[in-house]
Amino acid sequence: MTRFLRYFLLFAAFSFTLGMMAQSEVNLRGLHKVKKKETIFGIAKMYDLTLDDLMKANPEMNQPGYELKKGDVLKIPFSSKIIAPVVKESSPISERPKTQTVDVDDVRQREIRVGVMLPLHNINGDGKRMVEYYRGILMACDSLKKQGVSVDVHAWNAAEDADLTPILQDKAASKCDIIFGPLYSKQMQQLSDFVLQHNIRLVIPFSISAPQLLTNRNIFQIWQSPTNINDATIVHYLDRFKDYHPVFIDCNDSTSKKGIFTFGLRRQLEGRGIEYSVTNLKSGEENFSKAFSRTKKNMVILNSGRSPELGVAFAKINGLKFNNPTLEITMFGYTEWLMYTRTHLENFYKYDTYIPSTFYYNALSSQTERLEQKYRWNFHSDMQQALPRFALTGFDHAFFFLKGLHKYGKTFNGAAGMFGYAPVQTPLVFERMGNGGLQNHSLLFVHYTPEHRIETVKF
Repeated sequence: MTRFLRYFLLFAAFSFTLGMMAQSEVNLRGLHKVKKKETIFGIAKMYDLTLDDLMKANPEMNQPGYELKKGDVLKIPFSSKIIAPVVKESSPISERPKTQTVDVDDVRQREIRVGVMLPLHNINGDGKRMVEYYRGILMACDSLKKQGVSVDVHAWNAAEDADLTPILQDKAASKCDIIFGPLYSKQMQQLSDFVLQHNIRLVIPFSISAPQLLTNRNIFQIWQSPTNINDATIVHYLDRFKDYHPVFIDCNDSTSKKGIFTFGLRRQLEGRGIEYSVTNLKSGEENFSKAFSRTKKNMVILNSGRSPELGVAFAKINGLKFNNPTLEITMFGYTEWLMYTRTHLENFYKYDTYIPSTFYYNALSSQTERLEQKYRWNFHSDMQQALPRFALTGFDHAFFFLKGLHKYGKTFNGAAGMFGYAPVQTPLVFERMGNGGLQNHSLLFVHYTPEHRIETVKF
């Protein structure tokens, strides 16, 4: 039976309160000896504390690997929740504290109420991936709290076989400002009707069929179809590399589906009168060499995204370059190549490689390192070895939308330039689909420069 999950994980127990001031000293009201099966969240709730209150009074909780154990003695502080001042009847009106009128319907003037309706369980891969994504959302909420953004998170386990009716009947669901979900297409219509009825923003983070996008203005679809990505990549290639000489290399890969890109690009090149060459990995040295221009920069494009064929291509190009050192050669690849950096990194640098993608996971970035460490500390595990990282995806999505709602309210439409947020991994740029919702159109080229730098060219 699907049950309501409020603050599903330890980290989710934070009740994000705007205006909380850090205290240099903790005023204690007592001690608590931990009993069997008690949790940090349960103890905080018992004493009407936020998790922040309890952790400030017990700083050892902030240490990596901390675990609450039976018999531990915790300091219990006074709650730091903001209480309205009491006005004495004898006080002159001029001395009474002034009240501020807040529009409860303006999300910019109050806490942002966030709903997560995804499979949050440990039963299968879907659940495990969505739990990690959800943890990323919680980490973004914690970061936003430090910037003065108040957030209240509710989460429901919307498993594949779940009936959304009990979830949507929960009073907290209709009060949400924004919901992240669902993961399954069969839940889409019911959730679309619900957010339209209650004027809630719906963020669809992953690839599902969502025809409701065309009619429901409250929907944001992040996933982009391969066709849209392919078309956008061709447009940006032609704009950026119009002065290059394209060299298409047939890799003899019968499993490849990259012909959709290479054929589409060749048709566009022909329509613009741009000459290109075609060669083969099995071509002899002389014929292979003839495909390359001696007067223009050459852009090499394979019709395979696999690592073995890429390795063979680099071997042939290295031999060509050895015999023709003045040749200028650049590589244009595929998103899969981001997984091959351990094997081909030096060649990526050497040949000024561009890789189109909707994300870029940079393990060496200080921002990435901090979030991975924070994830490890809070959840006592590492992120899954997936590209893109699900926790970082959740962090970027939540930070983007919640910061947008905080700044612009429900007029926020995710357009480029609305506010400055440098994504850790996953950029977002939305465009309105006719009279319907908004679809993500972000794309970037990951560029490995000959100077051994990695830069991202965002579109």
